[in-house]
Order: sequence, then C-alpha cells, then structure tokens
Amino acid sequence: MLIIGIAGGTGSGKTTVVRKLKELMSEEDFVVIPQDAYYKDSSHLTEEEKAVHNFDHPDSIDFEYLIEHLNSLKEGKPVEQPVYSYVTCSRSKTETVHVKPAHIIIVEGILIFTCEQLRRMMDIKVFVDAEADDRLSRVICRDIVERGKTVEWVLRRYEQTVKPMHLQFIEPSKRYADIIIPQGGHNQVAIDMLMAIIEKELKIK
Repeated sequence: MLIIGIAGGTGSGKTTVVRKLKELMSEEDFVVIPQDAYYKDSSHLTEEEKAVHNFDHPDSIDFEYLIEHLNSLKEGKPVEQPVYSYVTCSRSKTETVHVKPAHIIIVEGILIFTCEQLRRMMDIKVFVDAEADDRLSRVICRDIVERGKTVEWVLRRYEQTVKPMHLQFIEPSKRYADIIIPQGGHNQVAIDMLMAIIEKELKIK
C-alpha cells in the first residue's frame, strides 16, 4: 500500500491534482481520504459560534480518528468514513462512506502536514502551491456555488481566518513536502512526473 499526502492552501488546486491522478489510475487501485470528512463535530455550537468557526486551524481536525482509519486500511480492513456538513458544522449521525483498502491511498487536505504522526505514515508528500490571488478567486467561486455564501462573507472569513491560518500553519508545512507542484492543478508536467514516481514506488513495494 502506498499512502500519498496532498496538501496546499485553500483553493490551491489540490482537488484538481487528485482528479487528474484519478484519470491516470484504474478505479480499483486507489481511494481518496479527504481531511474535510474528519472535522470535529460542532453541532453543539450556537449559530453565532458556527458563523465564526475556524476551519483552518489544526485543532479543528480529528487527526486521531483519521489516523485510526488509515491504520485500519493498512491492515486490510474497510472503514466507515464520516460525512461532514459545512452548512450545519456537524458530522452526520446516520450517514457514512464505506471505504475499502486499495493499493494507493490519497490523503488530501490543507492541514494534513501539520500532524507529525500523520506525516510519518505517508510515503510521498505533495504540496500544491498557488498564488494567493488565484486561491482567493477559487474560494469565492466555490463558497458561493457549493456552500451558498455571499461574497462579503467569503472575504470576511478570508481576512479573519483563511489568510492568517495559511501563513501560520499551511505555508510553513510546505517544508515537509517531497514534491511541490507550482501553478496549482494546471501543471501537467508536474502531475506527469508525480505519476511516474507513484508507478516507481509501487514497483518497489
């Protein structure tokens, strides 16, 4: 089993990189474990507290649960991945995603390199880099279309949490990367190189 970590700032193009890798692999060979599924449940918070909840701090992630699931997959055991809603800031109590072990496990998220124990489990660590302006424009589009937010809400959250947390936690975690992909998910040369490295590592294992 090969565990690949793909990190980078919000809106950097991580999902695009994952999608392009998926296009080059057979579906039964890999699974994707999104960090976003492992946010700590915040349903107990008031609506006012939810409105200012900081999703970009490492403390918001249940890394212990994520690591537990990765260990189970490494042992050949399927897991029930949680389902998290940004709208309600809560983890579903009835719905999960059944994930089976695979040759390649891709762990994707903005904060995955901030956890040392999780980093040690990764065979390849990739950081997707992009200019701040590009990341912000993608975040605005995503949060408006997918999460029903206003431009004002997105910009306020960006200034209050996204930007400072990126500078404090996410950008510094780039030093742990084995591979840095500039220009986000549109760098096809870097993606082809990454795929070649993955194929080589699989042969070694």
